[in-house]
Amino acid sequence: MSDMGSLSFVAALGILLVSASLGLHVVSNNVFLNSVISSSARLEASSDSPQSTPAFTEDSSTIVYDDSTDSGFQTQSTTWDDEEAFVRETTTEDANGNEEEIGLGNQNQRPNVILIIADDLGFNDVSFHGSPQIPTPNLDALAFSGVIFNSYYVSPICTPSRTALFSGRHPIHTGMQHNVIFGTTPYGFPLEHKLLPEYLKDIGYSTHLIGKWHLGHFKRKYTPTCRGFDSFYGHWTGHKDYYDNMAQESGPQAWGYDMRRGLETTYENFGVYTTDLYTDEANSIIRSHNKSKPLFLTVSHTAVHSANPYKLLQAPKANIDNFSKIQNMQRRIYAAMVQKLDDSVGSVVKTLQDEGMLNNSIIIFTTDNGGPAEGFNGNAASNWPLRGVKNTLWEGGTRAVGLMWSPLISAAGHVSNQLIHIQDWLPTILSAVGDDPSKAAGIDGIDMWDSIRLGLKSPRTELLHNIDDLYGNEAVRVGRWKLLHGTTYNGQWDGWYGPSGRPNSKNTTLISPETVYNLASQSRAGQAVQDLKLFPTQSKITEVLQLSNVQCNDTMQLRKRKMSCSLIKGEYCLYNIEQDPCEFNNLAHDMPDMVETLKSTLKKYRSSAVPVRNKPKDPKGLPIHWNYTWTNWVDLMEEDNTRLEC
Repeated sequence: MSDMGSLSFVAALGILLVSASLGLHVVSNNVFLNSVISSSARLEASSDSPQSTPAFTEDSSTIVYDDSTDSGFQTQSTTWDDEEAFVRETTTEDANGNEEEIGLGNQNQRPNVILIIADDLGFNDVSFHGSPQIPTPNLDALAFSGVIFNSYYVSPICTPSRTALFSGRHPIHTGMQHNVIFGTTPYGFPLEHKLLPEYLKDIGYSTHLIGKWHLGHFKRKYTPTCRGFDSFYGHWTGHKDYYDNMAQESGPQAWGYDMRRGLETTYENFGVYTTDLYTDEANSIIRSHNKSKPLFLTVSHTAVHSANPYKLLQAPKANIDNFSKIQNMQRRIYAAMVQKLDDSVGSVVKTLQDEGMLNNSIIIFTTDNGGPAEGFNGNAASNWPLRGVKNTLWEGGTRAVGLMWSPLISAAGHVSNQLIHIQDWLPTILSAVGDDPSKAAGIDGIDMWDSIRLGLKSPRTELLHNIDDLYGNEAVRVGRWKLLHGTTYNGQWDGWYGPSGRPNSKNTTLISPETVYNLASQSRAGQAVQDLKLFPTQSKITEVLQLSNVQCNDTMQLRKRKMSCSLIKGEYCLYNIEQDPCEFNNLAHDMPDMVETLKSTLKKYRSSAVPVRNKPKDPKGLPIHWNYTWTNWVDLMEEDNTRLEC
């Protein structure tokens, strides 16, 4: 079937599904469903839809930094008692020179926590890392007035990262270390492990999840509203179309509708761009939130994951047109998707400020894995200059975009080069909201709150990237040293992939700090931060921008000279990541003792690993059996299929 034919069929099916749904509303006891605003109110709220920022032009000014170090790349160090760090003040002067207090949160209430998750965003796809190709002014505004994590690591693929994020446990300790949960695989994240929203709910938080779940749905008890979230609006599977909400996996029958409100399939706003849907939902929750309770809101974007084979990358035409100077059409559409994601962040931050909640909020932004570059998964992300892509253990697959913003952070406006892992968020958040992280017994995550808030030395000195015996690969980081063994895809994605968006072959050209400052200060998030008198100066942004830019000498000559390790041959590769973040120079032959030390560390982690939980796909879960929807098929086969409770 042609692309046009497929689209027509999808649209026709969507209309049939919507029609079939009329009159079949099931009343739910879900707290959020009882307070959903009407469709007319939702349409009226659409006037607050995110506004797009113009793309950078090719004639934007640039600044070039010296790359004449002996190693061929420039290294940066962070001093944690750095006097240059931007320390929050409690007072400032108004326009008349009078001293006034800065509102830094309600001391009588725990802070709101806003967790924003991007899907498949590349390290080089945000302008606060120095890329001149895709502007992200709202993220920049938060990054430059918060903390940028430049040595922040995640799992190499979706499901394992999300399990680590919500449980504080490394995937090897929950059996989630291999691949992802597919739509017909009858398993989910184990119920014996308590999740972050459950901990926060215990101390009085309202908890809401918008967007992607991907932690299992074969039974209802594995879905979000049964795992600690008061409400859920989004999709259970790993990806979907951005307009028709269909999710297609491998096989002709693995194709069905996936959009839920709570446990119920919803067809509201069919045909509306997904990023806008999730943004409007987030803003609605914030506006209707009972301010006497703290809020935990997770916005788990579908963006910028590719959609279905019939239309892999999708964005509104107006946004695509903003990037007409990007020659590669897939990269152009991808850039538009990133722009919509950034616009969403700005809209949510503005709503928090409008509702008087921003001054007592913690905002965390993370991606779930490295970017799928150069056609991997049909996508066009960029991890440049890092090596590898999504689902590899190279830096490009595991080193992630991450930041935290809050008025509660004293040592704001700096780049952290200390190790932090996605599993650290659970204890860090519990500590940040005044709870005791030790109550989460047995987790692998480490409380990083004081390290982040005060700029103290990180308690984390090592991390396991992964041990996956089904793929046959493993990697560990101890201090500056990283050891890799084994690979995926027979080494097909073990290189460096563009497009970089950087015109200088040595990768030292940064976006103009003046451009970054102007766009960030004019963005919605920037305006909100300025309202709190927390926006940094242009000179501070210039300093932080340089520090956040990973630089390597990426000439082909250096690649040929130093690419001396072949994972597909079973070799161990050793890299000094602090000096060689792009993993050019394998030191395994020069430092055999260090190799043996890290092999022992891997052995230690392996001794505590549990077997993978992956199960074969169950054809009974195919949407063709369930009105072309992805659903809790095991429950539906065993009991009354009208139940909408855990």
